[in-house]
Amino acid sequence: MGKKYICLPFASAAQYRDSVDYPTQYRQYLTGMWGQHPELFPKAMDQGFTLHDCSVSVKQDLIVRRIKVQATGAVFTLRPWFVMPSMIARTAAVEKALSLRQWGVPCDALASVFGRDAMFWYRAWLAFGRPSLVGTTVKEPQPLPRDLVAAEKLTRVARQQVYVPTTVGGGCLLGVSVGEAADTETLERGYGAFAKEAKGLVPAYQARSVCTDGWEATRQAWRRLFPTITVVRCLLHSILKMKKHGAGQVRHQGLDRAWQVYQAATTRQFAQRLRRMAEWTPAHLSGPVATMGLKMCRRRADCTPAYDGPLAHRTSHAVDRLLNYPDRLLDAMRYCHSTTARARLAVRAMALQGNLHPYGTRLRRDQPSRVSPFHDLNG
Repeated sequence: MGKKYICLPFASAAQYRDSVDYPTQYRQYLTGMWGQHPELFPKAMDQGFTLHDCSVSVKQDLIVRRIKVQATGAVFTLRPWFVMPSMIARTAAVEKALSLRQWGVPCDALASVFGRDAMFWYRAWLAFGRPSLVGTTVKEPQPLPRDLVAAEKLTRVARQQVYVPTTVGGGCLLGVSVGEAADTETLERGYGAFAKEAKGLVPAYQARSVCTDGWEATRQAWRRLFPTITVVRCLLHSILKMKKHGAGQVRHQGLDRAWQVYQAATTRQFAQRLRRMAEWTPAHLSGPVATMGLKMCRRRADCTPAYDGPLAHRTSHAVDRLLNYPDRLLDAMRYCHSTTARARLAVRAMALQGNLHPYGTRLRRDQPSRVSPFHDLNG
């Protein structure tokens, strides 16, 4: 991530110019903003800070100041909200064009309509992937979800298959990365991006539960990141495999039994229905459907921990649903063509735009109080 930036709200560009020219007035403004929006500033800010230096952005003809946090010695550049990162443009000039990227509009098309060149729009869009995904999406420590869902999506970078470890909580994409393998160490680094950002917001953060598929490397990666976490196996994957491998009346009978198991309301009821299904399956099913049904019955110990936590997810549907959005964008882009590092920025940019993307007209008509996933999570 390199340099450290703090993006500050100002009523207008005129207010910014009037305050940044005078150190005393600017310091008073920073102190007021820190009191109103502490999430924008580093945790050690309460131990004091100094105005470090200032410079002039030639691109935007603006004075830019930096502060130094006394406790840590870290230096932060203070950027007003109306300019983009690295001072590449005014926000108002690029806002509408970059908003079209959430529908997969190519950068060449943006350049044709809004000017500049395709690489400018590509780099401006990738900049959305640089900030902390958790810190940008979760504005207060309290809403940070402790019951999560995780899965890996397959995609390609320069024709090579890569994995996208994805963490979902509270209806938002909270962690997205790119790894070249699906072993425990690589997945630990991928999911570790979420763990690091979550602990940056809440230092004592501990995930309570995570629902994953049956991939053992995924389960081990989460146990390494959070030793006390409850790992729940997704029951829906077993049902989908029964649906995939069966046909005709045999499949329908097996699926009916499997859905009855899924609808169990308590641990005891769940265990009872699994035992009955294990007894019923050999006598009524055969072939792959019977194999998948018995396999599901043997995994009772991996599925029942979901009943111990009232908010724990029992299926990975939450992550599969949200992955539909980046999946469509990656398909429209014909996947990533550069490096793994840039692919990581790209999927993080998709995640951030997906979290802030307003709901469609139909949903807002039926549920007027809902605005976006970000709004649902933060209230």
